[in-house]
Amino acid sequence: MFISQSLLFEFLLFTFEFGPQSLAILHYNSTPMPSISAVLKKYQSTFHPVIKLKQGEKIAALDLSEKNVELTEDVFTNTQSFIQFIENERRKANAEFLAGGYNELRGIYSKSGLFVGEEPRRLHLGVDIWGNAGTPVYCFLGGMVHSFAFNDNEGDYGATLILLHQLDGIAFYTLYGHISLRDIDAISPGQYVSHGQEIAHFGEPRENGNWPPHLHFQVIADMELKKGDYPGVCKFSERDKYLKNCPDPNLILQITE
Repeated sequence: MFISQSLLFEFLLFTFEFGPQSLAILHYNSTPMPSISAVLKKYQSTFHPVIKLKQGEKIAALDLSEKNVELTEDVFTNTQSFIQFIENERRKANAEFLAGGYNELRGIYSKSGLFVGEEPRRLHLGVDIWGNAGTPVYCFLGGMVHSFAFNDNEGDYGATLILLHQLDGIAFYTLYGHISLRDIDAISPGQYVSHGQEIAHFGEPRENGNWPPHLHFQVIADMELKKGDYPGVCKFSERDKYLKNCPDPNLILQITE
């Protein structure tokens, strides 16, 4: 059966406006649809690396949880001190990149009023990859631009890109936070992106929410009608809800244990 590009575009816009739950309307078979995690596992071998490693480079694990006694408040509340901390960890690990953080309870968000409240938001929902500013970021799977924004608050995402993908009739989203402003300067919602396309770069602190350069990569099942932003950190009491909606990004990245 031939499906025209225009019809496919309209279909993707339908899911873009109403979220992946809208696909249930179009799914006439009574067989339950597989989970996003199951579909990602099925296609893992086909994904393009989000971060390309040159020969000899490696990615090492980084623990930014409250268990890391070296990560003191004096360090993470001062951007330059935090940058130096990351550089020291990279040097100790002899690694070009450091990564981790999914389902990690962190104290570093106390640096910003964005996360405070009667119950602060401290549970991280994505994987962070720490490296040099300007590091290219690639599209692991073709899709289209869902939305983007400059979330310009202390400790926020800064420049942010969200893509819409589809596999086996399942629509889902990937969020790229702390990227460069130039990456969202000339794009528009509905724009196609292709497998392996360079889509972003690690941003400088002035454009990434005032963090050491890194990429926040997150998988999202339901955007809940949000555009250009989605929580990357949640309250611990809402852990089950958000982890269900945000599967492990390492199903795509395949870089952390």
